[in-house]
Amino acid sequence: MKTDTIFYRLFQEIPSIFFELIDESPALAENYEFASIEVKQTAFRIDGVFLPQESTEDPIYFLEVQFQLDEDLYNRFFAELFIYIRQNKPSNNWKGVIIYPTRSIETGDIKYYEEFFLSQRVRVIYLDEIEETTSLPIGIATIKLIITNEEAAITQARALIDRTKQEVNSQAQRQQILEIIETILIYKFPRMNREEIESMFGLSDLKQTRFYQEAREEGLEQGLEQGKLEAKLEAVPGLVGLGLSQEQIAQVLNLSIDEVRKIVEKISR
Repeated sequence: MKTDTIFYRLFQEIPSIFFELIDESPALAENYEFASIEVKQTAFRIDGVFLPQESTEDPIYFLEVQFQLDEDLYNRFFAELFIYIRQNKPSNNWKGVIIYPTRSIETGDIKYYEEFFLSQRVRVIYLDEIEETTSLPIGIATIKLIITNEEAAITQARALIDRTKQEVNSQAQRQQILEIIETILIYKFPRMNREEIESMFGLSDLKQTRFYQEAREEGLEQGLEQGKLEAKLEAVPGLVGLGLSQEQIAQVLNLSIDEVRKIVEKISR
């Protein structure tokens, strides 16, 4: 599963989930804009940054989502963070959040940065250690679905869809959550075709979601079902039009950056 893409979409579309995850008021999301930021003149890209939208005392939040072993993670994270501060000189203070699926993935040595962790200026969250309860906020329950095994994922997704329909009053936000749940399941069950996935939840649920509408229009649906390179390449222009970066498109379609770049250059002529 392309977890970076899913988390980026999740926090960009429903930023209140991030603040629930760090035990802050979801209402704080109204004060922030979420983005992935490339640090100039380096090969660094910060996974996600919550930037205060106005001149307030709210801190900048630097976010890293790490689902693979990486012994150099903390060195890279703090290098990116401080290069960003040097280049941009923000007036706001900062905090950091690092999300792991499980504690066993964390292999980095924090000896150079121990004070940041002890002071809770940088927080580490292990998704599998978030207590599983029926009262868990829908947003956090959606995040936990990402790490749920296939056997339990279908049951949990069905329960999440039911809760979303009953508890989320905003039609726009309800639709966003349903789309994200759907996308997570598509990545979790790549061998299943559209009809099989639709049968899990009912045809109307999936027909109303934006993902399949866009997929049908841009040819991505064919790529998901048949795995043909041609169909994936045909989907690239549509995803460019939706505002995805070349790196994100490559992750979503499981293509190389070069393959995506050639298509983008072709349509730009």
